[in-house]
Amino acid sequence: MLLAIRRSGSPLHREIYEALKAGIREGRFRPGSRLPSTRALCADLGVSRNTVLAAYEQLLAEGYALARERATTVVADIVTPPRARDAAPLPPPRLSTYAERLTREAWMPPSGSYAPRPGVRYDFRYGKPAVNDFPVDAWRRLLGEHARHALRDSFGYAAPAGHLPLREALAQYLQRARGLHCDAERIVIVNGSQQAIDLAARLLLDAGDAAVIEEPHYPGATVAFEAVGARLIRITTDAQGLDPARLPPSSSRARLAYVTPCHQFPSGVIMPLERRLALLDWARRNDAWIVEDDYVSEFRYEGRPLEALQALDQHGRVIYIGTFSKTLFPALRLAYLVLPRALVRPFAAAKWVADRFSPSLPQAALAEFIASGQFERHLRRASLRNAARRRALIESLRQHLGERVTIAGENTGVHLVVWFERLRWPQLDALIARAEHNGVGLYSVAPYYASPPARPGLLFGYASLAEAEIRAGVRKLAALLD
Repeated sequence: MLLAIRRSGSPLHREIYEALKAGIREGRFRPGSRLPSTRALCADLGVSRNTVLAAYEQLLAEGYALARERATTVVADIVTPPRARDAAPLPPPRLSTYAERLTREAWMPPSGSYAPRPGVRYDFRYGKPAVNDFPVDAWRRLLGEHARHALRDSFGYAAPAGHLPLREALAQYLQRARGLHCDAERIVIVNGSQQAIDLAARLLLDAGDAAVIEEPHYPGATVAFEAVGARLIRITTDAQGLDPARLPPSSSRARLAYVTPCHQFPSGVIMPLERRLALLDWARRNDAWIVEDDYVSEFRYEGRPLEALQALDQHGRVIYIGTFSKTLFPALRLAYLVLPRALVRPFAAAKWVADRFSPSLPQAALAEFIASGQFERHLRRASLRNAARRRALIESLRQHLGERVTIAGENTGVHLVVWFERLRWPQLDALIARAEHNGVGLYSVAPYYASPPARPGLLFGYASLAEAEIRAGVRKLAALLD
C-alpha cells in the first residue's frame, strides 16, 4: 500500500494517522476493508512499529477504524463527507439578528487599521500611545512583584467587578482628581471602554428603544447601540457641544444619551455647566440614563481638569466610563465604569457572562501604580509633554498652512481637528494618499460623521510624536499642498 507522508515537521505517528484518515474520508479505503498490519506498514515506511501503533491507536480512538480478531484493523463503516469538488455550495450561515446588524459591511473595522504603516515616519494617528512617556521600568517591576505573589497565592477565578484594591485606589483617585461621587462598590473593571459601552447597550436598550448620540460621533458607540436594535437620535453639536434644547421628548422612548461633555469627540468642544445641568434634568424627567465617556480629560493644559458630569448628578442617572488607553497604553485593555448603585449588580452579572473577569495580574500592578502616586506623577509628566506637542502642532500649522486651515479643539485631549478651507473632499482624499506615499500618516474626520460635513477636515493625533517629528510632518504636508 502506498501512503503519502508529507514529513511536515509534525510527529511521524501524526503524519501516518493524518494520511490514513484522509484516505478513509476520501473513500480510498472503503468501509470494512482491512488496513495493513502494523508490521507490514512499518516495514513499508521504514519506521518503528511503535510509531505505526500510535497512529492506529488514534484512528481507533476517533472511530475511523475498528479492531477485529487476530489483531486485524478494519475501516469503520462511517459516512464520509463528499469531496469539495462534488459538494453543493453551502448556503449563507444562519445568524441571529444581532449578528446580522453587527456584521453589516459599513460597520466592519478596516483590516489592519491599527497596524503600523510601513514607510510612514510621521504618523498623526489618533490613539497611538506615547511609548516613550510611559515609565516602563517601574511598570515592569510592579508586574514582576505581583507575578511572584500570584505564584504563592492563587491562579483561580476572580471577582467579575474587578480586583478590590484597584477599585479602592480608583475610587480615591476619582474623588480627589475628578470630584466623582463613588466608592469601590460602585466601580466595575472592564476590558477597555468599548466593553463598557457594549455592556451599557446590552443592559439598558431593547430593540426599538432610542439612544441619543452626538453628531459628529464616536463610531464605537453607534455600532454597539445599533447592534442591539436601538434607533439613533443624532443631535448635531455646536461650539458648546450637545444642545439639551434639542433632546427628544419622552414619547421618543429614548432610554439613554451617550455624551463626551469634557472633550466632545472628535470636535474637542466642551459642554458648559448650564447645558450639563439641563442634560441631567432631561434624564431625570424622562427616566433615561446618561453614559458619560470621559476618555481623555486627564490631559488638560490650562487650569485644572474639568468637573465630570457625574459629579453634578444628584439623582443617580449617570454611568461614567474612564479608560487607561490614552493615559497609559491601549494594550493594557483596562477601563472602568462608575455606576449608580442600582446598576452595579446587573453590570457585574453581565461582565461575568461576557468573560468572567478582567486579567488579575495587570489589575494588581495598576492598583499599586495608582495607590503609590506613580500614576498621577506620570500624568503630570505626560501632560507637560503633550502640551509641548500640542503647541508645536498648532505653531507649525499656523506657520506653514496659515489661512488655508482652521484649527479646532479646546486645550484638552491628545488630538486636534484641522479644517481645510480651500479643498474639497476628493482633493483631501488624494492628499491623504500622496502624504502616505511621502511618509506622512493623515486621517480624515469623515468616519465620525453620518454624512461628511461641507468642509473637509483631518484629525491630528499628536501624543506619539516628538516635537521635531510634528514640525517635520507638517512641513511635508505643506509642501504637498503647495
